[in-house]
Amino acid sequence: MVQFTATIRKFDAQGEKSGWTYVQVPADIAQALKPGNKKAFRVKGKLDAWAFSGTALLPMGDGSFILVLNAAVRKAIGKRKGAVLKVQLAVDAKEPEINAALLECLADEPRALDYFNTLPKSHRLYFSKWIESARTNPTFTKRIAMAVNALSRNMGYGEMLREGKAL
Repeated sequence: MVQFTATIRKFDAQGEKSGWTYVQVPADIAQALKPGNKKAFRVKGKLDAWAFSGTALLPMGDGSFILVLNAAVRKAIGKRKGAVLKVQLAVDAKEPEINAALLECLADEPRALDYFNTLPKSHRLYFSKWIESARTNPTFTKRIAMAVNALSRNMGYGEMLREGKAL
């Protein structure tokens, strides 16, 4: 496990990362976690006293990585851009699992399941995490239905979300 202090940052205009809130993981710390690695990998640890797992460190191209802090994380730690954060990180070797309810519903729709299985694992996880992030049972159910419907029409996660916003 590595420990360091970081300041919470936010991207201004930087392509797809515009508006993201994050902490930077310097190259030497990333290399201490996973020597020789230049690709995204999952970590677990603590941000101040808040524990997390299964979160990706994303490479920035200069040897450093970023740990993205979405709204739920920022709310949990009670901090925003400019705040100082105590960070503890370790490699998380546990493989993320696809939501069981999604898999059960996909089993009833062979076309959707076939397309789902052609997607890269990271894309399958987008669907699963989105479904699991639902706060209420009706939202959870609605998201499964949306996912199965989109997958049966050979739509990826991004396409499904864009279609949902257009409605």
